[in-house]
Amino acid sequence: MNTYSVTIHVPGTLAADKSIVFTVPFNCQLIHVSACGSPAAHDAIMTIGNTTTADAYLLATTIGLSNVPTVFDRDNFVGTQFPHIAAGTVMAVALDYNGSAGVAIANWTCILTFTLG
Repeated sequence: MNTYSVTIHVPGTLAADKSIVFTVPFNCQLIHVSACGSPAAHDAIMTIGNTTTADAYLLATTIGLSNVPTVFDRDNFVGTQFPHIAAGTVMAVALDYNGSAGVAIANWTCILTFTLG
């Protein structure tokens, strides 16, 4: 199985929402996401999509806290299926840095794992 990962890490305490944008180089499937931040009492919200639909692949969801990642897989993706993503698609991973708790998250880390095809 040919897999590759994209790692996102934003060090320090965030002062605004973040959106990381990148282009996938070939047809692929998103099969796994792991994401967390460092505050203990917080609910930072993350979406994964493309430039057309912010939550095309992963609906708004709370990431892990206290440096304990929340893992997202097939059951968490839109339609409970591994998203097929065409070569050249511009993906967007967005984080609402303070959610409804009003406390800024720190040290956001997100790993996306893809398979080729």
